[in-house]
Amino acid sequence: MRTLALVVMLAAAALPTGASAQGVAFVSSEKDHALTVLDLKTKAVTGTVPTCQRPRHMQLTPDGKQLAVACGDSHEADFIDLATRKSVRRVKLGEDPEIFDISPDGKTLYVSNEEDAELGIVDLASGQRKGAIKVGGEPEGVKISADGKTVYVTSEVANVVHAVDIVSGKVVANIKAGKRPRRFALTPDGAQLWVTNELDASVTVIDTKSLKPLDTIRFAIKGARKSDITPVGLTMSRDGQRAFVGLGKANHVAFVDVASRRVTDQVLVGKRAWSVALDKAEKTLYVVNGMSDDLTIVDVASAKALKTVKVGRVPHTVLVVE
Repeated sequence: MRTLALVVMLAAAALPTGASAQGVAFVSSEKDHALTVLDLKTKAVTGTVPTCQRPRHMQLTPDGKQLAVACGDSHEADFIDLATRKSVRRVKLGEDPEIFDISPDGKTLYVSNEEDAELGIVDLASGQRKGAIKVGGEPEGVKISADGKTVYVTSEVANVVHAVDIVSGKVVANIKAGKRPRRFALTPDGAQLWVTNELDASVTVIDTKSLKPLDTIRFAIKGARKSDITPVGLTMSRDGQRAFVGLGKANHVAFVDVASRRVTDQVLVGKRAWSVALDKAEKTLYVVNGMSDDLTIVDVASAKALKTVKVGRVPHTVLVVE
């Protein structure tokens, strides 16, 4: 028994330090130039991770070992090792990088460069920018298709979604969306692309085969003006049955039934509900509130807010790692 206990103790000691990075939510703080770390079990902030200037969008690398952060003021991506929670490399992204996506093979990063109205292309092996594709004014959302052949990017000025063929590097379709399209979510089967329209209180649903709009989902909140309903962040359940949309200045998050495209619940959260993310079990929704400097934890089953936690100045994106 003593031998068995010793083996168990040694095995536990040999676990990689990355185990401590599991079961947390990272929240980027634009004004603090850091990521706030929230423990999912205790629902308490356990520390911060320093990063580059004005961190915004975040994404895991395909191998799940690093966290990539786009920083608007330092015009670069910071790659943070999840095991040590320290920066291991920085890659230049061009002027004013907004949102990015990484190819499934982890070799290429596509980023929206707002000031230059471009979709930037970065080779991650060399860390060098290898090209750019001109798109409409103020590009923001970037999403690679399920088959890895197309990159979608929004233009806030042109009110369209550009579909870019990865092989040819050319825009193959300009798909009409609502006013000021911002962020994307794909249904699990890749058949539909959802895009939030910040100044239209709506989501446009796009058929990825025909590259044409299928439907528009409109949001309304009793007592709120349409101009105060500004959807930006959204995420979708793994089974594709529900979508969750942060309604910005309306201070609510909407639950949407994907099949019927109907709003089923609206939950009051903090000021300017922005980025949203689900935990692995999809029982809890985390909502970043950019103007109240906090994050609201929402129980999905009851559609009720459980707790609000301070997470730094002007939080932008939340990313759950389990």
